[in-house]
Amino acid sequence: MARSPGTPQNPHGKDTPLRIGLGLAALGRPAYINLGRSSELPVRRDVRTMREATFAVLDAAYAAGVRWIDVARSYGRAEEFLAGWLAERGHADLTVSSKWGYTYVGGWRMDATMHEVKEHSAGVFSRQWTESRSLLGNAINLYQVHSLTVDSPLFTDEALQRALAALSDDGVRVGFSTSGPRQSEVIRRAFELEVAGRPVFSAVQSTWNLLEPSAGPALAEAHAAGNLVLVKETLANGRLVVNPPPAITRLARRYGVGADAVAIAAVLAQPWADTVLIGPSSPQQLAANLAANGVDLPRGELAALRPLAEPPERYWDRRSSLQWQ
Repeated sequence: MARSPGTPQNPHGKDTPLRIGLGLAALGRPAYINLGRSSELPVRRDVRTMREATFAVLDAAYAAGVRWIDVARSYGRAEEFLAGWLAERGHADLTVSSKWGYTYVGGWRMDATMHEVKEHSAGVFSRQWTESRSLLGNAINLYQVHSLTVDSPLFTDEALQRALAALSDDGVRVGFSTSGPRQSEVIRRAFELEVAGRPVFSAVQSTWNLLEPSAGPALAEAHAAGNLVLVKETLANGRLVVNPPPAITRLARRYGVGADAVAIAAVLAQPWADTVLIGPSSPQQLAANLAANGVDLPRGELAALRPLAEPPERYWDRRSSLQWQ
């Protein structure tokens, strides 16, 4: 099972578990869809430079008390970078989650016509689990199906379900991430899957942010049932930061933080969110994100942010139009 994150000092000096985790989607490859990313990275994005940028963010995150790191096979060299950092630093108090189901095919090119290919099959799972384990060894606490959707063959592939369930016997928690306008349906359906009378999954990682909160009720149900809930894309791939809505800007001024801290604080305010993932591209972005720990939004302010929500179909259409940069 996944180890609990560490217990660092919060900004007010009290011992409380830090619920924020670090995702490496924006650092493990030269191109990604996050807005506001390019200005934070070196102009040169060769493997060595991106490795150094990843180490810098990991060092800053660890120093700040972050103890959860999230990667994926499709995040370019993210697993490799993380493995190298762990070997050099020797930290043993981290929770590491990774994902399978997408293969990185970008060839480390900014202008690749295709950056990743999705396939949820037993063969891909076997290959990618072997690759993840060869890099990270026993450091992997949680292994997730990447972007499970209602049309995934996993739902009818009993052999794949058995293979996934077998990871639990080796002490690895099994989970899935979700994407698309039907996240709630996927969450409820996936947690119904069983092998030999035991649930296949005990963790979920879903998109929830002020523009796309539709999965909230399903995530609350999952949490209440004892499952681990991780939240991703808390800043809507940068949309809430690059051009923040006026309601967020007003709160940011009131609290003396950036729009990113307000948006992340809104996620932290959800009682069902066990780990809230952020994906900064630099130590500076990380520090701005972590300022959310000092923002405690009261119920009235949270209610004032609810009108920012978009229809899920519109949100996901917009996300699919973001350019890799």
